[in-house]
Amino acid sequence: MFKIFRKNCCGLDVHKTWIYACIGITDANGLTNYKEARFSSFSKGLRELADWLAKFDCMDVCMESAGRFWVPVFNVLEKTCWVTLAHPKYTKPQKGNKTDRKDAKWICNLFMCDMTKPSFIPPPDIRHLRDLVRYRVKLTNMLTGEKNRAQNCLTVSNLKLDDVFSDVFGKSARSITEHILAHPGETFDSEIGAEMSVFPTAKHLSSWAGCCPRNDSSGGKRKGSRISRAGSHIKPLLVQVANAVVRSDKHPECKERYRRLKARRGHNKAIIAICRMLLTAIWNILSKVEPYNPDGYLTDRTAEPSKVLSTSQALSLLRLKGYIIKDDLSHPPSPA
Repeated sequence: MFKIFRKNCCGLDVHKTWIYACIGITDANGLTNYKEARFSSFSKGLRELADWLAKFDCMDVCMESAGRFWVPVFNVLEKTCWVTLAHPKYTKPQKGNKTDRKDAKWICNLFMCDMTKPSFIPPPDIRHLRDLVRYRVKLTNMLTGEKNRAQNCLTVSNLKLDDVFSDVFGKSARSITEHILAHPGETFDSEIGAEMSVFPTAKHLSSWAGCCPRNDSSGGKRKGSRISRAGSHIKPLLVQVANAVVRSDKHPECKERYRRLKARRGHNKAIIAICRMLLTAIWNILSKVEPYNPDGYLTDRTAEPSKVLSTSQALSLLRLKGYIIKDDLSHPPSPA
């Protein structure tokens, strides 16, 4: 018997045309009574869904993030309810004997027993900014394809402008690039926002951005340490910024750490480590409301007890490495 964490909650199975809802109400004796209904996905149906939830005093709602059908439902219900958006891998129903109504009940039971993990959904203004920035990135990628297509058209038309000019689209390309580079913070704001209370620690932010290894172990053996596929939009930007930082002399703490890690782990893993370093700095700046301070990375740290050597051990180590140790030359006598 699973422990019930929510006495009154609702599970939604969202489709393109219909929304199947199931409310689970648990009494003092631990008995759960279910209320089921079906609503249209049009605006009128969504308002009827909100009124139906209010009728049973249901404030906790859970649904899976399948496609984009959940977006209008979330926009309507977030005004009156606490809406949890769960990944489909956490709400996957059992195979066989599967219907839409049973899926809604299954999500309700999982949510009731707190067996679903909520996805991070930023506030409405941040979501709006995110859509605009992502659309701008999409247009930029489309622009590259159109430039290549135009270049091919010039080639087959025997207009070889690329033999005369170093860059056929130089002026336009520079203006677009300068515009993007002039507003680097907008992309970060559109992805994570400025409110860091949704991430308890910097490690949670790094995990959400897909910059930390996955937990993939079984039988006491670790099967792999690859980073997750999360952060498909913010991770490329972090990698781009990290590559620029390690080439710059303005932040020697990042450059030095990249140099040490690259020698042992290679370029890719070193860059991901710098990405996590940047996310940690961003989390501390936004959560603690204080400027970035690199002193913690540049300050000399005390060596670990296992790395402390005695004088004789240090001399032996130097001799093994080929150093010749001499006593200090005596100072010449001072003139009378």
